Amino acid sequence: MKRCPFFGMCGGCKYDFAADDYREKKLSEISTLPVTDLPIWTDIGTRRRADFAFANGTFGFYQHRSKNIVPVTHCPLMRDEINNLLPELSKISWDGSGACLVTVCDNGIDIAITSVVPYFSSGVKSAIEKLSEVVRATWNNRIIFQRDVPVINFDGHMVEYPAGAFLQPTVPSEQVLRDLVISAAGDAKHIADLFCGLGNFTFALNADGFDISGTGVKRDLFTHPLTVGMLAKYDCVVMDPPRAGAFAQCKELIKSNVARVIYVSCNPQTWQRDAAVLHNGGYKITALRAVDQFVGSAHWELFSVFEK
Repeated sequence: MKRCPFFGMCGGCKYDFAADDYREKKLSEISTLPVTDLPIWTDIGTRRRADFAFANGTFGFYQHRSKNIVPVTHCPLMRDEINNLLPELSKISWDGSGACLVTVCDNGIDIAITSVVPYFSSGVKSAIEKLSEVVRATWNNRIIFQRDVPVINFDGHMVEYPAGAFLQPTVPSEQVLRDLVISAAGDAKHIADLFCGLGNFTFALNADGFDISGTGVKRDLFTHPLTVGMLAKYDCVVMDPPRAGAFAQCKELIKSNVARVIYVSCNPQTWQRDAAVLHNGGYKITALRAVDQFVGSAHWELFSVFEK
């Protein structure tokens, strides 16, 4: 395949991941960053979750900068489980318009639908119930039906998957990031996993997890970052925040005695802002590596280590 058949119509990708110059173009997004190692590339056909759209009887992806929907019944980026389901999802007589997040869990597929229409029809319910691969479906967080509780395996720990919760888009990139973090943590004795989500790093590191939802202590780290006193027990902190970054937490970290900060970021812009705070506060960057886990998009995942 030399070209994605949907590239230029579907707005899901900025760069054609099938083109010969894909890597060169994608690397231009981070050309100014002080990377220390070669980037890690993710294979196509491994994406386990995608947010589709539906409106006026059409199911697929939005066109770039448009509310028009491109019908998609197969995407080369997706895992087979999703591609096998797409033709059936496209046949459903959807009510109104909205989004349909499809996630491959370890025991089946979870479908989380959000819509301005507050209800789902009996036709939608009946159609989804017939999809044997689907273990749960929700409409605006209301369960349409459920065969089982969807679960995700993190380093041998099975965790219940809340509808619509964040996951790394592919299992290979999730494992790569976990391996990088474990290696960087080294011989650290007490680790705090901040913005821990469902626990991709928490279990493997035997760390204390903190996040507004998911595994660990419930804490909004944007408004209530761990204080200097709370950080005193840790010799290593891992952070994997949303795109907004970890600005407030970084301002607390530079006042602490935490020796090592491992920062995983899905937004190079907020990473640069936060890295400047850490640098000005006495931390030195010792590693920066990019992971192309958002294949086709302009987005990179960054793995970085700061020490003082």
